[in-house]
Amino acid sequence: MRVVVAVGGNALLERGEVPLAQTQEKNVAVAVSALAPLARDHDLVITHGNGPQVGLLANESSADPNLPTPYSLDVLGAQTQGMIGYFLLQEFQNALPGRQVAALICQTKVAADDPAFQRPAKFVGPVYSETEGRRLAGLRGWQIRPDGSAWRRVVASPEPLAIVELPTIRTLVGDGAIVICAGGGGIPVLEDGDGHFHGAEAVIDKDLSAALLARDLGADALVILTDVANVETGFGTDAARPIGHTIPAALRALKFPAGSMGPKVEAACRFVEATGKPAMIGRLDDAADLIRGTRGTVVEPASASSALLLPSEAAREGW
Repeated sequence: MRVVVAVGGNALLERGEVPLAQTQEKNVAVAVSALAPLARDHDLVITHGNGPQVGLLANESSADPNLPTPYSLDVLGAQTQGMIGYFLLQEFQNALPGRQVAALICQTKVAADDPAFQRPAKFVGPVYSETEGRRLAGLRGWQIRPDGSAWRRVVASPEPLAIVELPTIRTLVGDGAIVICAGGGGIPVLEDGDGHFHGAEAVIDKDLSAALLARDLGADALVILTDVANVETGFGTDAARPIGHTIPAALRALKFPAGSMGPKVEAACRFVEATGKPAMIGRLDDAADLIRGTRGTVVEPASASSALLLPSEAAREGW
């Protein structure tokens, strides 16, 4: 099978961890140990988040006294693609000697009139207390919002329209390479009337880009890895119930947080609706079982006999 896997940025740098290179390399080694078995059995394409990393670089750039203006978000996105791509590339090469691995810098087209540019909502960077977050926002011209009990910077997150390097990705996969691409959702770019690309001040949601990538690559499955075992109803409450096998319509009838599970659910639904193939959401450690459909939340077409449980019914069945 051809499988696209989206690895969350927090799987590479957990909330509250000091963002040392060594820490991220250690976390990447754990991620690759979970993904390497998939690469032995399937054509594997990997994309990854970059929220913590791009926020870190943005902080450094804003605070650098030698820079009259900080680097733009598209440039920072490219930097994180290179850094995280390098970590993943090397670890896969070490885990699977002789296997071809490619880490590709990728651009993603967005529209200049996307309303997201007027309503920043994508969390990036570290967490702050409300007092510190508001201080930095005033100092650096940021917008901030609550993220759980903490506060974080928010930036524009426009809709991904096309992966510019898709033909190259398709060629590499066809040659049997593990491909690491479209990190952080891809570098956001605008296309002018002459067909030239220009960077945009934004960060694209990596799960929505992964769904687009999986659809256009003709993937057989989309796997979205996060730090929880399942999508849940009533998440964080005593009434929380896991969702197992389900269908897009059932998930779309529920509400999920826009800054966390919401985009993952939307990405899974989009892929299933567009392709008739399954999407899985679950924990990194369960990656192999997610593909087998024995763990996590499995989103299937409404025609699939195993997908007829609504979330409440799935909870009663122990999913």
